[in-house]
Order: sequence, then structure tokens, then C-alpha cells
Amino acid sequence: MIHIVFNEPDVPILQEAIAMDDAMQGEVRLIRDDFAVGPLENIYSEEGINARKQWWQNVLAGGDYENKLSENYDDNKTISDVVAQMNSDESEIVWIWAAQNKHDVCGYYWLLPFMKAFQGRVMILYLNNLPFINEKGNIFYPTWLSEIPAKEFLKAKKLAREITLSEFEVDPDEWTKICSENKGVRLLEGGKKLIQSDYEFYDSELKRFIMPDWQKASKIIHNFLSKAKNTTGDAYLLWRLKVLIAMDQFDVQGKIANMKDFEIKYHSKAE
Repeated sequence: MIHIVFNEPDVPILQEAIAMDDAMQGEVRLIRDDFAVGPLENIYSEEGINARKQWWQNVLAGGDYENKLSENYDDNKTISDVVAQMNSDESEIVWIWAAQNKHDVCGYYWLLPFMKAFQGRVMILYLNNLPFINEKGNIFYPTWLSEIPAKEFLKAKKLAREITLSEFEVDPDEWTKICSENKGVRLLEGGKKLIQSDYEFYDSELKRFIMPDWQKASKIIHNFLSKAKNTTGDAYLLWRLKVLIAMDQFDVQGKIANMKDFEIKYHSKAE
């Protein structure tokens, strides 16, 4: 059994759950890219893969995550290894774990074309608007798999079902349409329904957290992530702050690099 997840914090919690149940024994594979942002055009070709990698290098340059792309991970290599395992062992099955968030849903869509040849051996556990019990015994609706206590995964496994032939036909068509639109931001409207916007989608909300007084970029990003309705990764937000600064929209002091290295405020003339 091969378990596939799309967020690094999901890995240890799922491994903990697997250790509790022999029926879930198997390795956990992580797809690292965040397909909810960035270019998707020709994403399955070498040209598209390289274009996306270059985009991420530009986004992460000179910041907290500058070396992230040099950690020797390759999602296409990861999934190529999974496909090889499936081809070499006809008893092997894949469980795809996804929660109700745009990151997981985009990862699911990206993954699906690689799995089509194994219809009948690929299961989906999509925790869409399902209640769970947290560590305090309260009912909650998780947005991320990592929010679920390990013991609750043992209940969640009962939700596993085969990805249908119809889904293998329809969902990749939807993903192809999304990729061809060449937008920069994807949002989850509900279920598996994605809508798209431009790269500056988060800018107007991000600017709401910039004040007349100096604040570190890290504080602005933290406030955005804790209060905004639609959020994204802090690396993307740091990049958008740098874009706004380059457009001379705000005053800045300090080295514009890591998010704790510089401060931002409204232009003095605008106060």
C-alpha cells in the first residue's frame, strides 16, 4: 500500500496512524509542490516543468526559502517511482489522502493522469466537510489532514473508495482547462470545484495589514495568515510584499530578504 499526501505536516501524523493499524501498513509518499499557485501551462512537459521550477526560483530568491528547491526533491521522480511500483506489483494499491483545501485538491488533480492506468487500484480519501473529534473531545471540521489526531485516521480509512472510471475521465479534463487558462492563483469554491485568479489576487488583502507605523514583514504575513479569509503560503506572500515594494507603494527599511530582516509602512507622504 502506498499512501500519498500533499503537505509535509501530514506525513508524521499519518505514519503514526499507520503504526496503529496493520491494515494500513505501507509507505507514505509526499508531493511537495503547491499547485494552487504559479504557472501550470504544459505542466506535464519538460518545458512546462522547467518553467514552473524557474518561477519558484524567482519567487523564493533572496528570502527565507531560497534553498527550498535545492533539497533534492522532485515530484515527477516521486510519482515515477510510484508508477514503477504499481507496474511491477499488480497487488499494489494507492491511497490518496486529501482534505478540504485548495492545496490538496490541486495536488489530486495534478496526480490523477499518472494514476489513470491503475483504475480499480487507486483509492481516494477526500475528507470533505466531515466532522472529526479533536484532542479535547470537541467536534470540528478539519481543513488540513495534519489537524486530525492520529487515532481519528483509523475512522477516516473507512471513507476510502475507488476513484471511478468517470472521475478518471472528467477530472483530468477539468484540470487541463485550468492549466490552459494560465492564471496564477487557484481557489477552492467547494467540493473539488476550483476557480482561478491572477497573481495579484492576495495583494489587496495583504495591504490591509500594512500600517502607518513600521512593522516587520513577518508580522504582516502572520497577521494576514491568522485573519484573512483566503490564505496561501508565506513564501508566496513574502514574494508579493517584495513586488509591492518594487512598485514603490510603501516605505521600507532594512535588507529586503528574509521576512524578519525588513520593515514596511505606508509612505510618509500618505500618512
